[in-house]
Amino acid sequence: MITIFTDGASKGNPGPGGYGVVMKYNQHRKELSGGYRLTTNNRMELLAVIRALQELKARGIPVTIYSDSKYVVDAIEKGWLWSWQKKGFKDKKNIDLWKIYIPLHVRYKPKFMWVKGHAGHLENERCDQLAVAAAEMPNLPADEGYENL
Repeated sequence: MITIFTDGASKGNPGPGGYGVVMKYNQHRKELSGGYRLTTNNRMELLAVIRALQELKARGIPVTIYSDSKYVVDAIEKGWLWSWQKKGFKDKKNIDLWKIYIPLHVRYKPKFMWVKGHAGHLENERCDQLAVAAAEMPNLPADEGYENL
């Protein structure tokens, strides 16, 4: 089982933002983070999931993703994403990221679990630290998908 913890943050919404990821497989542990000069919290929550799945090499290993984002977890676990896709994402946000996510979902078929944010969950707290630190970095790049709307 590959276990992934994700979080996104933005200083203002929109504002500078970042994502944080902790990935665990057997005794292996990997942390990822990145930030953008102008973005939204929901974009960073979703981007954290995407970046984690993009890191995976092997197929066929069950993947569970823990996120404190109802936006991400409910969109996938409640099937909203697939109806959005059928309707061409009409009136939806973050279409660029959802279109990147979909083939990753098809490839890895992750299961999502919602965790309450800022409630002392060790790995979720670590992801939050990574996301906030990334959002505070100097000279952040543009979130092209957001700024070029």
